[in-house]
Amino acid sequence: MNAAPLSPALSQLGSFVRQHDPDRFLCALFAPAMQREALFALLAYNHELARAREVASQPMLALIRLQWWREVVENAAEGRPARQHEVAAPLHALVAAGTLAAEDLLAMADAREAEAEESIPTGAAFAAYLRGSAGGVALATARLLGAQGAVLAAVQRAGALYGLAGVLRSVAARAGQGRCLLPEDALAEAGLTPHDVIAEPARALPVVQMLAREGLAAAPPRPPGLAAATLPLVLARRDLSRLVRGASMPASRGLGDRLAVIWAGLSG
Repeated sequence: MNAAPLSPALSQLGSFVRQHDPDRFLCALFAPAMQREALFALLAYNHELARAREVASQPMLALIRLQWWREVVENAAEGRPARQHEVAAPLHALVAAGTLAAEDLLAMADAREAEAEESIPTGAAFAAYLRGSAGGVALATARLLGAQGAVLAAVQRAGALYGLAGVLRSVAARAGQGRCLLPEDALAEAGLTPHDVIAEPARALPVVQMLAREGLAAAPPRPPGLAAATLPLVLARRDLSRLVRGASMPASRGLGDRLAVIWAGLSG
């Protein structure tokens, strides 16, 4: 599916997503024009969930922020007034209209609670976090695009793989915030704890490479169609391959990454 051209003036939500989530913004351009604004609202909502822990000085404050966003969704689903916020107000309208499913949005908020915990204890808990967070974004995007049935599970797996790449890319950045999202059991096998990674992120390299290899080995083929939901898998594969090799990760996307997404989107 070819991307429809952008209008001369990008909407406020579109500008918000381009600034805060440039990867998914590029992928969203391959959504049909009539669904693109709703997709921008979904991605802006996901950004607000993701930053709940980043901007909170304490885990409890992150949980309060997540609850605030749950109430935004619940208010819309139950016919209560919208909250006045640049993301909450358009999101409310889309949920109220049935364009976005409240249960998908609430599940995304639930998954983010893992980020407010001191650590993620097991590989199984880590996989559930990825399925619900980045995988949940892909799932909600696919539903918005009209997908149904078995393809949804494949799309969610693809989204989770993008989430895995994001976690592994950002080990050092999160350590700088005093956080570690790598599963404790995988760290323990390498003789590490989350506190060790926070103190010295480079020590996590063997664990990062192991998780990246496992992710690549389990990566599904990109489901046909649904480009806006599945194109992040293109970036995930490229990132995980770099991580396996121990290559340095660029601070921002280079031309090669962007062209890979555009080619995959145009070629179907």
